[in-house]
Amino acid sequence: MELLEKFTQHIKKENLFQPKDRLLLAVSGGIDSVVLCELCRQAGYDFEMAHCNFQLRGDDSNRDEKFVAALAKKFGVVFYVKTFETIPYAQATKKSVEEAARDLRYQWFYSLIEPKKWDDGQKEMDDITYQVSKQRLSTLNYILTAHHADDNIETVLMNFFRGTGITGLRGILPKQGKLIRPLLFARRTELEIFVKDNALEFVTDHTNFENDYTRNYFRNTIIPLVSESFPRSAKNVLKNIQRFRETEILYQQAVQLHKKKLLEQKGGEIHIPVLKLLKTTPLATVVYEIIKDFGFTSHQTEEAIALLKSETGKYIQSATHRVIKNRNWLVISPIATIECAHVLIEENDHAIVFLNGTISMEKIAKARFSMVNDPLVAQLDPAQIKFPLLLRKWKQGDYFYPLGMQKKKKLSRFFIDQKLSLTQKENTWVIEMDKKIIWVVGKRIDNRYKVTDDTQDVLKIDYLPK
Repeated sequence: MELLEKFTQHIKKENLFQPKDRLLLAVSGGIDSVVLCELCRQAGYDFEMAHCNFQLRGDDSNRDEKFVAALAKKFGVVFYVKTFETIPYAQATKKSVEEAARDLRYQWFYSLIEPKKWDDGQKEMDDITYQVSKQRLSTLNYILTAHHADDNIETVLMNFFRGTGITGLRGILPKQGKLIRPLLFARRTELEIFVKDNALEFVTDHTNFENDYTRNYFRNTIIPLVSESFPRSAKNVLKNIQRFRETEILYQQAVQLHKKKLLEQKGGEIHIPVLKLLKTTPLATVVYEIIKDFGFTSHQTEEAIALLKSETGKYIQSATHRVIKNRNWLVISPIATIECAHVLIEENDHAIVFLNGTISMEKIAKARFSMVNDPLVAQLDPAQIKFPLLLRKWKQGDYFYPLGMQKKKKLSRFFIDQKLSLTQKENTWVIEMDKKIIWVVGKRIDNRYKVTDDTQDVLKIDYLPK
């Protein structure tokens, strides 16, 4: 059967989209995306093309952009291109370059399928450029990427070693909302044959042959080594992917039954009875499926289970939530909620979100330090600071030593001096250390923890109000 026929049949079988739908094709210029474009053209689908320039390969990145632009012109379709500051974004978000590029491209793709009104002949709008002058008459319906069967094999194997559970073992889904991968049925060898038979041009990304990225390492090293001992390993993985897709459906049905029995919603928190959870089988799997929805990793599952027999007050934490042991209950609580009037700050925390805004911390060298006169910034001597700190609302009886003063002052009197309104008083938070207030947040630091001539480094805490 010809690839084009397989392609159209697969789309019908999986109900990926309808012939009348308008499609946005993500095109890198490599074999996979060039084949996707040609198949859509031959099938008569209405599509437009988008290309990401991640600026990761110097002149090659610009070459790829020009190639895809020429391809769009050949097809006579609207072409979008966007240049990303990928490495700065990865550094700012503390993500790998692979993860950063993925985030950036999908955020952009989804923005493109939002309804927009164009003027005929318009060549530019914001950061989007059009290769072909064309008026969009209706919105785009779906995003199509050129992931194929070999990509799926690599994904499943990487997920297996990462420990992503049953969801990771079912691999890439052919359809997730507006995102469609219509080539998952095809092996790369089939795409290569199609390129040859149709005399298609494409560009080669030489980094695909390097092992700097995880996927390339699996593609170029791990899978070929496994295939030496198990020649049918790739075909077997593909068969397992289909089995795991169906297995996951049953699995999720069982998980939802357990959650219905165990989870009790109380305000902004989830409460789980410890004794009932201890009787659950399989315990580790159910616990993982519960906590992963709140930002916890599979590696924290054992820590969560250990809480079941720990003393009250013990907890584990993700980026957004805590699981706390409270007598006969496990309580899953957002790190900062309306109900949560106390937030623990650890030394390695960089950003703390709470009811009134965000606190961010960094330690800087004295040589790079410059004093700022801003009540939203606290500059403290870290040698005098002992973690963990406690971020909480102020209460009657609180006192501190305001910067520049040697005598203590009650916060209630300090608020009167500052002429704060009742609402401002009610929304005031403090950072406490060993029951000593080191900063009335957004107002004044405590004189005992100020930067002095003997200070070596400076702890800088910024407050960004909502």
